[in-house]
Amino acid sequence: MPRRSPHELRSALPDRHSDGAVSTLLIGVCPGPPACAALHTYLFVDGLDLVARSDSRMAGLDPRRLLRPGGPLYPTDMPCTVDVARQEQPGAGEGTLTVRIQLRGETVVWCGLMYPGLDGRPVDQVRFRLEQYLGEVERAYTALEDRP
Repeated sequence: MPRRSPHELRSALPDRHSDGAVSTLLIGVCPGPPACAALHTYLFVDGLDLVARSDSRMAGLDPRRLLRPGGPLYPTDMPCTVDVARQEQPGAGEGTLTVRIQLRGETVVWCGLMYPGLDGRPVDQVRFRLEQYLGEVERAYTALEDRP
């Protein structure tokens, strides 16, 4: 599978914000050096880059940490707070972006968010169908493992 740029990843999803509806997750991985300082994860929710829209000073954590089987993005019945990004520039202060993840039946809920949706209103919670969510995490992990 060819690598896609963040712009191509965003374009692959409908240009909408789901207000209370089911959202779509798409995960991308930065190619790492020399294109970027380090390997990091892009998390697109309904086509919007969650990390960049939450805090542009941050970069997604290493995908080998986030995407591994049974790793932090895998939902459980008990809510779990997961670090998904940290500040990219040294000296800019310590900071992390966290998401609270919980499995509710066949729905994965991310809450504790705060980023502007397409309509400019703040997004504080999104819901994903379990099948789509797990399929995307597994697809992204497989693509990472298949990299040279």
